[in-house]
Amino acid sequence: LLELVEMEIRELLDEYEFPGDDTPIVRGSALKALEDPSSEWGDKIVELFEIIDEYIPAPERDVDKPFLMPIEDVFSITGRGTVATGRVERGQLKVQDEVEIVG
Repeated sequence: LLELVEMEIRELLDEYEFPGDDTPIVRGSALKALEDPSSEWGDKIVELFEIIDEYIPAPERDVDKPFLMPIEDVFSITGRGTVATGRVERGQLKVQDEVEIVG
């Protein structure tokens, strides 16, 4: 049954122009790994992390340019204040760095 599911996944990847035959597939259970991390299922999670690190390239980041993070949403959190969320486009921040909000 698992072989059939894997075959269907690979066919679906091919259909959407991904390399189905070359894409690694790891069989595992996150729930069973949480229940017993030292089991074979825990080893599968480690294997998954290793394959992700190997197969998916790290994105190039412009850390030398000035910090820029477009604001996507703003929340008011009781006891915390206003929290802005977004995705960092370039640059980097350290704890206690001051930022300027523009716009």
